[in-house]
Amino acid sequence: MSSALSRLKLVPGLSRIPRHTNRQGLNLPSNLIQLRQYASGGAPPQSVYSNFKPHRQLPKIEKRWPAMLGIAVVVMSGWGAFLTYVTNETKVTSSVVKQILRTIKEDPQLLETMGMAIRPQPEWWLNGYPIIHGQVNQIQGNIDVSFRIKGSLGSGTVYFTSVRKAKGIPYTILRFRVILDDGRVIEVEPSPEPQSE
Repeated sequence: MSSALSRLKLVPGLSRIPRHTNRQGLNLPSNLIQLRQYASGGAPPQSVYSNFKPHRQLPKIEKRWPAMLGIAVVVMSGWGAFLTYVTNETKVTSSVVKQILRTIKEDPQLLETMGMAIRPQPEWWLNGYPIIHGQVNQIQGNIDVSFRIKGSLGSGTVYFTSVRKAKGIPYTILRFRVILDDGRVIEVEPSPEPQSE
């Protein structure tokens, strides 16, 4: 064995390679240490995938915000329509609007100009209810409404405004008139009965 080792010739330059000691205490050349570090420690600072070019284009991610915006608009529109319907139905069924309609149906001037069967003009998108513009606030004593009516001879718009200065005091009617579609204005005589609270 010793004779075989004596016959081996040193590789030129191998003795000049700087050697390092690994964990097992063996002397290894520095280039072997560097290769071992690359093999066990991960990729070098500049990865081999940095210059990789895909064979096909990556799929584009679709933007979702237009769909979300559309859903939000639909929800808000539906909620607004629901609030409009509920608020309008509350006005239609209020005692104030019912008394206004009762007074209009009994007014002789309107019976002469608009004919019989005077009634509110229904709207299809409100399930047959008329649309009442304005507000009916009996707590604060402020009533200001307008709505369309029609009869057998014509149609027009009712305007009614009434205020109450203090609680327990009767309302003061400031405006109660009907403007026909042909431009004529008819002042309606208010009912002698006091308006309900």
